[in-house]
Amino acid sequence: MTRLFFLILLATATAYGQGNTAYWQQHVDYRMEVDMDVETYRYTGTQKLVYTNNSPDTLNRVFYHLYFNAFQPGSEMDMRLQAIEDPDGRMTEDGKSRIAGLSPDEIGYLHATSLTQDGTALSYQEEGTVLVVELAEPLLPGSKTTFDMEFEGQVPVQIRRSGRNNREGVALSMSQWYPKLAEYDFEGWHADPYIAREFHGVWGDFDLKLTIDKDYTVGGTGYLQNPQEIGHGYEKPGTSVRTRGKTLTWHFKAPNVHDFMWAADPDYLHDTLRLDNGTVLHFLYKDNPEILENWKNLQPKAAATMEFFNRNIGPYPYDQYSIIQGGDGGMEYAMSTLITGERSFGSLVGVTVHEMAHSWFQHVLATNESRHEWMDEGFTSFISALCMDAVMERQRENPFAGSYNGYRSLAASGREQPLTTHADRYDFNGGYGISAYSKGAVFLAQLGYVIGQDKLMETIRRYYREFQFRHPTPNDFIRVAEKVSGADLEWYLNDFTRTANTIDYGVKSVEAVEGGTRVSLERIGLMPMPIDLLVALNDGTRKTYYLPLRMMRAEKENPYAGFEREVKADWPWAQPVYDLVLDIPIDEIQAIAIDPSGLMADIDLENNIWQPGQ
Repeated sequence: MTRLFFLILLATATAYGQGNTAYWQQHVDYRMEVDMDVETYRYTGTQKLVYTNNSPDTLNRVFYHLYFNAFQPGSEMDMRLQAIEDPDGRMTEDGKSRIAGLSPDEIGYLHATSLTQDGTALSYQEEGTVLVVELAEPLLPGSKTTFDMEFEGQVPVQIRRSGRNNREGVALSMSQWYPKLAEYDFEGWHADPYIAREFHGVWGDFDLKLTIDKDYTVGGTGYLQNPQEIGHGYEKPGTSVRTRGKTLTWHFKAPNVHDFMWAADPDYLHDTLRLDNGTVLHFLYKDNPEILENWKNLQPKAAATMEFFNRNIGPYPYDQYSIIQGGDGGMEYAMSTLITGERSFGSLVGVTVHEMAHSWFQHVLATNESRHEWMDEGFTSFISALCMDAVMERQRENPFAGSYNGYRSLAASGREQPLTTHADRYDFNGGYGISAYSKGAVFLAQLGYVIGQDKLMETIRRYYREFQFRHPTPNDFIRVAEKVSGADLEWYLNDFTRTANTIDYGVKSVEAVEGGTRVSLERIGLMPMPIDLLVALNDGTRKTYYLPLRMMRAEKENPYAGFEREVKADWPWAQPVYDLVLDIPIDEIQAIAIDPSGLMADIDLENNIWQPGQ
């Protein structure tokens, strides 16, 4: 069975299952033909979009994203850049917005020049980066309609993610480049203005014919349909391709994706690497002697990375993945990524690992990044930290230490906002970054403390298996974790993501009593947790005590192999102090510590350890 057929079959099966569980998602089919002028950086195109309304609602209008309109003086992206206290350094120069200074031939734009629905002309209006379209005929539940659009665009000077002539000399980084239908789901329309944050897209099939100067090598989303007409490293090994004229038309198809990116440059080198399972990795990078060694050495690391994710998350469902020099840092796209390439080798591997992980935690598990950015960035940060230790052959005691430190610094600042905050609504960029990346990674790492590491990894694999090619929500994930662990976990999702409540437990007192030692623990923060308590004795013996959280209604297995463990009575959340009596004389105790694993995100570690005489 080919993977293309498998994806179509899976999409059909998913839709059937959704119909029986009241879950639904829309579907799009794009056919586009685009002509790119590499001298003026302007392009024209046609788009035929078949839209299937799988919702229970009648739609009277639709919305398109016109992302390139953000790169104009006075745009909402420009206004936000000038108003926020810590603007992105990639988008500023001498402390000023780079967008504000763009000239007419440097700005980006994307305009619909005509639009019809099933042959009838439509009324539409541009509102910044959003096109508002009134339908000629309502789109009924279960029905389809066809939109035909002509559009024109200008590629902006590289400012953020996409654009022309980035700082490493890549000619075209073409992400967010086409009129993209906004998502409509159980929460309604998601026609957010583009201010350089996150995305949400409709699952569908893409068919693109791109005509461009024949000297440019192109890579990105989709399978090239005419490699023997194109060459540029896509032709069959041992064959050669001769071309005529000044341009080539590249024909790509991408099944079951929710975005489409491409990049092009006349100086790209193009390497391929076929993995044992048949997946082909493509590497496109500038012919720059200073980076060649790193990009060659990257290739086996990328192969090891994909194999790691296949084992620990689930099988990558497409036949290829492309790693392309471009953009302004690292950004994931369907079947591909754009990364800047003039880096140290460790940094090059690190950004590749992170962006490749997004192919699972965004481009197969398509969470709404604007609403749940921590599920995208945080889950990716978690799994890429584990992967980096594996592929770089290093052993760190806690690969998530940086994420925990970042989260604690934000919690201590008094400026933390809940993870339910829309990605565009964070008070400052630093708060968004730590929340999405660091606290999101801590959510998973700490869940391993709550239910056990083996149950966590089983949860991740089952989550991927059950929700691929869908738009899962936080509740979907935590319900999988509950099924795997047998624990009630709504409290965990609620406190750690929907509030800014913090975890703070402490050893309040330790005193000798008849028959042993009384240890008093206190809950200082509002967020509850089960407690692992380690007691180290002078003779080298180690004992652990497990204090289950009553509202969790389950106990995790002993995570400390070789240590004797005693399970004590449940600790109810409303009880601020918990006393336990150990049948150990106090003068035999060397130390008592809460959470020896370090995976509980306690914001004050100073009160977590007791030693005699302190």
